[in-house]
Amino acid sequence: MKRILYWILLGFNVLLAITLLISYLAVHISPGDFTLPAYFGLAYPYLLLINILMVIIWAMLLRFEAFISLVVILLGITHFSNYIKLTKPSGEKEGAFKLLSYNVRLFNYFETKKGSGSEKTVLGFIKNQDADIICLQEYFVNGDPASHETYVKSLLGGKYYSHTKLMGRGKNRFYGIATYSRFPIIRKGEIIHPKSSSLTIFSDVVIQKDTFRIYNNHLQSFRLKKMEKSLLEEMTSEEKETIEEVKSLSVSLKNGFVRRSLQAQVVKDHINSSKYPVIVAGDFNDTPVSYTYRKIRKGLNDSFVNSGYGAGFTYKGNYPPNRIDYILYSDALINNHFDILRVKYSDHYPIVAWLKKRD
Repeated sequence: MKRILYWILLGFNVLLAITLLISYLAVHISPGDFTLPAYFGLAYPYLLLINILMVIIWAMLLRFEAFISLVVILLGITHFSNYIKLTKPSGEKEGAFKLLSYNVRLFNYFETKKGSGSEKTVLGFIKNQDADIICLQEYFVNGDPASHETYVKSLLGGKYYSHTKLMGRGKNRFYGIATYSRFPIIRKGEIIHPKSSSLTIFSDVVIQKDTFRIYNNHLQSFRLKKMEKSLLEEMTSEEKETIEEVKSLSVSLKNGFVRRSLQAQVVKDHINSSKYPVIVAGDFNDTPVSYTYRKIRKGLNDSFVNSGYGAGFTYKGNYPPNRIDYILYSDALINNHFDILRVKYSDHYPIVAWLKKRD
């Protein structure tokens, strides 16, 4: 009996190690060419956790089989540091400007029965953060956009320049993305993502006589149906419905992976053409173990990796927590402090980074 249990445990361990190895391929293979690794890349933090448990189990049994998962984990140790930071940074903020990025989930307008939302509360929170640059995704306007912009600026207090991109969402309702800056914006532009509600805007801002280009992104979401249900509820519903839910989930995931990979290429090409140092912020809707993240990050620094601490998860909705919000920046800048603000106004946490020009 012990022998049978041993082979079952060993087989399970080998399978887990293989899935973790496949997840590493997600950063190298475009989902448009081959989608399978992207699914495992999405599950990376959980595959990693289970493999760590396998190492512990074998170690407690004093078995060399512990090296199966251990070796695979070490092969992907750089991915681990994109999720978890175990050393505290210096935290130096002097002379730096503060950038905040936040997916506000339409100010929860459609999450309340009366449709009143939490706009004033969220904007009040943002005001208290006293950020110099604010990048908002899933921005929502109910009414006249021009009047709303005046209203938002009054709530934020102080003088802010703005750059918004809105799309119609019904009568006098608009969905979009917004950047607010205490520094002058000398140029505004957008990157079109065809046949998608995804949005990317860029704003050229002048900070202490130097110009920087700020990219604010909300890339393709998975557009999962029945978002009000948790993943567990979907997977444990009636059998016929479960099969349909799994099919729908698989199609949504695949479409999301493929579309984001194409959008990432477009955004990266635009970044490469910039004559100014860049800051790339927003909701990528993809994890650090993904083709999208690797494509956009190439040649840039990740503020969480450089100056964050603890777990980097930024999404906390109905589906498993993960890291999908980022602030990336050029080598012309220095970043010594990064925070994830764990407030419950949205299904995302706001993230902030302090940046300054390199001497």
